[in-house]
Amino acid sequence: MAQKPCQMECEMTEFTSDVKQIPHHRQLVYDTLSNMENLAKVKNHIPEDKLRDLSFDRDSCSFSVQSLGELRMVIVNRENPQTVQWALEKAPVDAQLQIELLPENENETQIRLMVSADLNPFIRPMVSKPLQEGINKIADLLAAIPYNELQE
Repeated sequence: MAQKPCQMECEMTEFTSDVKQIPHHRQLVYDTLSNMENLAKVKNHIPEDKLRDLSFDRDSCSFSVQSLGELRMVIVNRENPQTVQWALEKAPVDAQLQIELLPENENETQIRLMVSADLNPFIRPMVSKPLQEGINKIADLLAAIPYNELQE
């Protein structure tokens, strides 16, 4: 991924979600989240005032955010069945989202999200709280997906 110019000394800042429970087998969750086309099936649960113009293919998802314009999430790493890593493209900062899937038991999975963003010291205090809240909301959304209904 190309580095974006940073006016001040930028530093990777990490945010970690709370651990959430998913009432489905880890392999099913992994198979769903490692193919972005599966997420198209739940896009009607995403408020249109937050994300618009959603489009999906196996490895990426494009969408528009009112204050940022068009963005794209691309799967950059898959480690079956424990990790899917997405990178944000066309954004003002470099950022990656790692989805970690931990087996709880045969029919339950724990999910934890980690975001790494290249933030300069000036904006870090302003965006840290909204980013932490946002990653927890995304974890809640991913935990609520009806994974067993999305498989064809």
